[in-house]
Amino acid sequence: MAATNTTPPIDSTSAEELTAKAVHKRYEGLVMVRTKAIKGKGAWYWAHLEPLLVHNNDTGLPKAVKLRCSLCEAVFSASNPSRTASEHLKRGTCPNFTSVPKPISSISPSSMGSPPSSSVQHNHRKRSSSSSGGGGGGGGGGGGVGGGGSSASYHVPPLAMVDPSRFCGELAYSPTVSATTVVTASTGSLLPQQHLMLSGGKEDLGALAMLEDSVKKLKSPKTSPGPTLSKTQIDSAFDFLADWLYESCGSVSFSSLDHPKFRAFLNQVGLPAISRREFAGPRLDTKFEEAKAESEARIRDAMFFQIASDGWRPKHHGFLGAENLVNLTVNLPNGTSVFRRAVFVSGNVPPKYAEEVLSDTITGICGNAVQQCVGVVADKFKAKALKNLENQNHWMVNLSCQYQGFNSLVKDFSKELPLFQKVTENCFKVANFVNNNSQVRSIFQKYQLQEHRHVELLRVPARDYEKLNFEPVHTMLEDILNAARALQLVVLDESYKIVSVEDPISSEFAEMGRDMRFWNELKAVHSLIKLIKEMAHEIETERPLVGQCLPLWNELRAKVKDWCSKFQIDEAPVEKVIEKRFKKNYHPAWAAAFILDPLYLIRDTSGKYLPPFKCLTTDQEKDVDKLITRLVSREEAHIALMELMKWRTDGLEPVYAQAVQLKERDPISGKLKIANPQSSRLVWETYLTEFKSLAKVAVRLIFLHATSCGFKCNLSFLRWVCAHGHSRTGMDRAQKMIFIAAHSKLERRDFSNDEDKDAELLASTNGEDDVLNEVFVDSSSV
Repeated sequence: MAATNTTPPIDSTSAEELTAKAVHKRYEGLVMVRTKAIKGKGAWYWAHLEPLLVHNNDTGLPKAVKLRCSLCEAVFSASNPSRTASEHLKRGTCPNFTSVPKPISSISPSSMGSPPSSSVQHNHRKRSSSSSGGGGGGGGGGGGVGGGGSSASYHVPPLAMVDPSRFCGELAYSPTVSATTVVTASTGSLLPQQHLMLSGGKEDLGALAMLEDSVKKLKSPKTSPGPTLSKTQIDSAFDFLADWLYESCGSVSFSSLDHPKFRAFLNQVGLPAISRREFAGPRLDTKFEEAKAESEARIRDAMFFQIASDGWRPKHHGFLGAENLVNLTVNLPNGTSVFRRAVFVSGNVPPKYAEEVLSDTITGICGNAVQQCVGVVADKFKAKALKNLENQNHWMVNLSCQYQGFNSLVKDFSKELPLFQKVTENCFKVANFVNNNSQVRSIFQKYQLQEHRHVELLRVPARDYEKLNFEPVHTMLEDILNAARALQLVVLDESYKIVSVEDPISSEFAEMGRDMRFWNELKAVHSLIKLIKEMAHEIETERPLVGQCLPLWNELRAKVKDWCSKFQIDEAPVEKVIEKRFKKNYHPAWAAAFILDPLYLIRDTSGKYLPPFKCLTTDQEKDVDKLITRLVSREEAHIALMELMKWRTDGLEPVYAQAVQLKERDPISGKLKIANPQSSRLVWETYLTEFKSLAKVAVRLIFLHATSCGFKCNLSFLRWVCAHGHSRTGMDRAQKMIFIAAHSKLERRDFSNDEDKDAELLASTNGEDDVLNEVFVDSSSV
């Protein structure tokens, strides 16, 4: 339904363009890492290596990333920068590179001279971190021994050899003395030194070093001054620390500020000790007041707003008494959102309570001038709470969340589509049979180890839980589909034939394992779930406006139709389920915004850009008229309808329509996006001034969000709320931390969850260069 002059979607991009995009992404990542390194936050070699983008001579697209040595102009592969630096710079290949001082660990003992005794054996092994006790870094190493409670690193100075026979008496043993390297604390010079053989073993070296250090301090009380920071620098550092602590919203506890290692870190960088009570008290109050004042100032600047409410649906976190965090966010016409408040609820909430919370939030923002609130979007209560608020306030447009609507489709299919029920039942049989039969499980795990290099049970949800949440069932389907090869090999195994004689269920399992229809149906169900979840994820990420709802559902219908054709599924029952969910979510504002938003104007044969009325059904056209007359006063109703007719026939001047519909490629996702999302509203406010009544409706309608997705709270923080929700002081602090964290994330337009990021990071494969692998694609795929 989009305008005809838009570029085809990214799905049609050729393989060559996808490769070019991956190459460019890696190039940008290398540039970013190099920039950080030059500022002192990365490896030393980036000062001499520069990323270079190589283009294809025929197509002009990027085809490879190289590294150029800025000293000698040599060019290398960018697959492993650290190895390139070692081979080209450190080993003397580059003629213009002056070698940096070598780290202590890289100097072999043999290069430092011979020990004083000819009977001493050289120890060419590197000292482990356990024996050096944290004495690493530029001036550490050598003689440092880590004591459990000591925060300092002590270095053993050259001392006279201790004769072990003085303490060992008649014990017959011949200790081996090895040479080692000692760095003196004063000059950092390298000296050959023999290990001291003490009665307590090498652990005595730490105590001996402390003794020598105490003697030195007594002889010369003057201590070497550490880094000194000004009061302004200290205040600024603690300010950033507070921001990080509050914005983590429970991921980092206040008690962490008292951790000995953290205190040692503060001391190392020249910061004084801090009080967790100050961070949980006065400093938290100050940050909260600052964020609240900024949020309220933004709301006051806007002429109208929309309330987004997310979290009413119970989240089954897997622990009793789970609290839900209901976020109440204010969406402003300029495309930004600000956090308003959080409400903790448990279990199923009655619609009346939700209605009261929403009403109190609106009046708390604008007092008696409730006309400023254009509407509400929520993940629940469309039929009752939202409908009641609309009936009480005729100017409101209250929508149900599209992200929730698409996710609910999966549950609809599981209940109403026979294919889903059949596949689910068969998968329950397979998973339970394999998990519960020890002989079969042993055979399966043998092939699982062979095919996947790991062994685990198939995850099976409780049958009662299946009715509440289909996600565990989807996990079981994925497990069986991923283990398809191993399960099929089980049936062919010789030892399984012996088991099948004893267990009657095994014959049914064998039939399903060999039946391609079972696997095709399983693949079909999994494919449909994946299709819906990908669209839902895109909705959550892109946060579409109300005018995009009809195109989204049409896109879903088209994809599902292709799915039916691919897997030879009857379309009728599938379309019935989709249509039922569509009607539950549908609001007349979908059609009205689709018609009034210049983004969706279609160019006709005469060159005019006209509203897409031909894309609406007859009922949807009537909905447009009814909604517009409801949103204006009775006196303006007939004027608004006349202006709507004029809009239908005249449309928008081509140059303005093209400016609104102008798209540009997003550098991160590679997708085409609207260059200026606010232009749709601004055209109505500045250029289409002749439509006085209709413009009032358009500007208040087309900016409305179709999703309620917003700030996501960490699960660990919700657990804390469950445990300490009875404390008024604790809940007050929790509310303030949530406000600060949500305000900061919305300001950055960051709608991700830290726990999801951590899971993604830990699931990724680590390489030689962690910084590069964290951000970029594997160079082997480029």
